[in-house]
Amino acid sequence: MNSITFASSKRRTIIYFILIITFAVLVFRLFQMQIIQHRTYDEKSADNSIKAIEQIPLRGVFLDRNGEVLVSNIPAYTLRITPANYDKSLNEILETVLEVDQGYIDKILYNNRIYSKYIPIRIRRGIDFRVVAWLEENSQHLHGVDYIVEMQRGYPAQIMGSHIFGYNKEISPQQLEKEDEYYKPGDYVGNNGLEKTYEKFLRGIKGYNYILVDSRRKEIAKFKEGTDDVASRKGHDLLLSIDADVQRVAEEEFKDKKGAAVAIEPTTGEILAILSSPEYDLNRFSYVTSRDFLNSLYKDPDKPLFNRATMSVKPAGSTFKLLAAVAALDMGIITTETTIYCGGGFTFGRFFKCHGGAHGSLNVVHAIEKSCNTFFYNLIYRIGLDKWAEYARKLGFNSKTGIDIGEEVAGLIPDSKYYEKIYGANWPRSIMASLGIGQGEVSVTPLQLAQYVALIANNGKSYVPHLVKGYVDDATKQLVPFKFNEISTGIKKEALDIVKQGMFLVVNGAGTATRIRMNDIKIAGKTGTAQNPHGKDHAFFVCFAPYENPKIAIAVVVENIGFGSTYAAPIAKKMIEAYLLKDTLKKEIKTVPEIREKLIGAINEN
Repeated sequence: MNSITFASSKRRTIIYFILIITFAVLVFRLFQMQIIQHRTYDEKSADNSIKAIEQIPLRGVFLDRNGEVLVSNIPAYTLRITPANYDKSLNEILETVLEVDQGYIDKILYNNRIYSKYIPIRIRRGIDFRVVAWLEENSQHLHGVDYIVEMQRGYPAQIMGSHIFGYNKEISPQQLEKEDEYYKPGDYVGNNGLEKTYEKFLRGIKGYNYILVDSRRKEIAKFKEGTDDVASRKGHDLLLSIDADVQRVAEEEFKDKKGAAVAIEPTTGEILAILSSPEYDLNRFSYVTSRDFLNSLYKDPDKPLFNRATMSVKPAGSTFKLLAAVAALDMGIITTETTIYCGGGFTFGRFFKCHGGAHGSLNVVHAIEKSCNTFFYNLIYRIGLDKWAEYARKLGFNSKTGIDIGEEVAGLIPDSKYYEKIYGANWPRSIMASLGIGQGEVSVTPLQLAQYVALIANNGKSYVPHLVKGYVDDATKQLVPFKFNEISTGIKKEALDIVKQGMFLVVNGAGTATRIRMNDIKIAGKTGTAQNPHGKDHAFFVCFAPYENPKIAIAVVVENIGFGSTYAAPIAKKMIEAYLLKDTLKKEIKTVPEIREKLIGAINEN
């Protein structure tokens, strides 16, 4: 009996001890949670009871250099489904109304299954008013289905600009992993062009509305009656260097043509117009883009998605004769007194024919005017291949320009090392003759050609080509300019002046572009026709105007069409007229406040 009593007493002591320790631990944890760490748990409790609903800001808009709105925001309807209240038996009906494939809704709901079933999921952006009307009429039967008004891009200036502006698309899971915490699934992000390059300026700052929710995340009421809500802030508006009138003319002239045109303000490097043709309709990318439309773009043999202005490389043809002239004059190899005889061609290993027959003795100015091949066949041998390539690099070839739309290639300027890799040390020197007239392995883009002629026009100096002047600060209403690097070739002004005299005579003397001569504006230019082994030759023309005080430099390339003087030069002339012969009111420079008022008015109208 005593042993049993002793065992029972010992057991009770152990149990009491365990209970006391357990109670002490619980008391300590309660004290710790409620007194020491109460703020931490208050925050966690608030997180469980308050839901922050993102307010997506308006994107900044694009304005041309005179304040005309090029890219705006317009209202668009988005259909949403809240899974907690939704009956999937409605899938078939909704998919029929939306005109999408069977299984479309299930796929989106499945991809968003990791989120609370009380959070609305975007099912279809850009639904038309027919669908909205149907939703309104049948709302009592469509539990968990609603629509909201969001913004999509609009293009009020009647400018396509597909390779300038770019477009926005829903952010992908891969991008979400790389981007900062700003983005959430369903957000739209700039995909290419200026929309991508200047995304962080355009996207704005998100706002938040705070809502009380229950344990199942169901909305109950506004938190603190909305006093803690944070309003979204619109993205910065970008002031582009584009001149809408010049851009419209370029697009009109390239209808049914393939090629590119680039216009630059020589003193600043600002792009006044840039076109790649054919283009594609950005309105089709403003909301959900159909797979059929995308496939048609990918399969189109004319490659409308390909930016010919910055990525298409071709031999420059006779427009490259200016390069050899600049190099020889700057090096002191020739002067205006130097002449070379043209008897109809040039022999180096084989005979290289000169177009237009025998020109006789010519100096460099008249060789440019007449576009004498023989003169430049000779000249490149006097310069030497590597020095010629060095001057090509000084004038912006063989490297990317750094333009602010991302897509760009460097092209190719061959030198002795290039040929040694292909042929060895004894590479055939006869190759050089073709390079002197811009043929052979020379590969340049239209953008590089425009920068090249801008540098010649502005005495060897300019800035990196760019499309955006700056952004409008919402707080100060002032323009905040972006800075771009200066380009300085170091080439003597005297050498460039002589080349410009030859370019002047191309249009205003007895040269190859006299058909675009104007009385009120003096244009200086150079035609070119690049050989094309796959069809008709490519037409080239580079120019600047006015001759006395250059304000615009242009390169035009029309593919598979024939002579530069016939097809490319007239397009450049019309672009010059659009820029330099504007109505007096259009030529007035707008101040930033005026730009802002015009912008606000356009948004209010939408």
